[in-house]
Amino acid sequence: MEIRGTASGRRDWPCIMVIMMHFVDMTTSTVPTVTHVIPGEAGVTGVTSLSDDVFVVRDNSEEVEVYDAVTFTLQRRLSVPGLGWSFGLAACASNKCLYAADYTNDSVHRVELSVSASNAVTNWSVGLGPSGLTVNTDKNVLVVIRGERMIQQFTAHGTLLQTIQLQPDIEIPGRIVELSNGQFVISHRGTHHRVCLLDVKGAVVRSYGGTKGSDLTKINWPAGLAVDEDENILVADADNNRLLVLDRSLTSAREMSVSVDGALKGPYSLWYDKSRGRLCIGEWSGRRVIIIDLLKDFTACHT
Repeated sequence: MEIRGTASGRRDWPCIMVIMMHFVDMTTSTVPTVTHVIPGEAGVTGVTSLSDDVFVVRDNSEEVEVYDAVTFTLQRRLSVPGLGWSFGLAACASNKCLYAADYTNDSVHRVELSVSASNAVTNWSVGLGPSGLTVNTDKNVLVVIRGERMIQQFTAHGTLLQTIQLQPDIEIPGRIVELSNGQFVISHRGTHHRVCLLDVKGAVVRSYGGTKGSDLTKINWPAGLAVDEDENILVADADNNRLLVLDRSLTSAREMSVSVDGALKGPYSLWYDKSRGRLCIGEWSGRRVIIIDLLKDFTACHT
């Protein structure tokens, strides 16, 4: 699944419809269910949520789409001037802001979400080719630097706190999540397509995958990552058009079944809202955001 730019750069999209895939009585249902699908005209490279908003960024766009978290109707678009290819999107409730990794311009953009700030945008420089980011429990921003194979940690306003160099065999790092014990989980491709558990210094503790493939012991373009309350790890196995659930020890995997029209098409970005039990899946090839509700943990999902 190669991601390429367009000659025109920024795109203008028509008003985006919300397609109801299933009728669900949310007051009585206890089964994880695909409740909404948001289509679009470009691949989804980042998705996250905060309070009553769901944020979506698409390939090579200077705008972030904002949807109502209940109706999933498009509410507005946030302008992020100068934003190039963004392969990471994260929100921080404490600081009431949105962060977008800018792969094109080697930077991170911060969008203020408070009413008083009027969506003001600032940015700071990072290493070569930021390919993913997340906000950790300390409210700092962890950024995966693809071009230099490292992780950088910044304060909420861009002061560099730490740089962690990755091992040489992590050739093309992608997304990252931090576990409760301070260890990291990172996806990467190259000679190997793997998900790796890293210690606090960046050394590989264990990994899952190897040469790319399609059986359950292999992955083909591991992209987005998410973690549930039990720290099961969900992996967007993009070129296999599937989601894999790994246990915390990275010793076993199972495929998460997702019943959606046309099946999954290049799942690329993941966001799990633990407070709502909601999983958002951003597709690259399918250009959709798929919403699964009532998902208490990743191991029991058959939607």
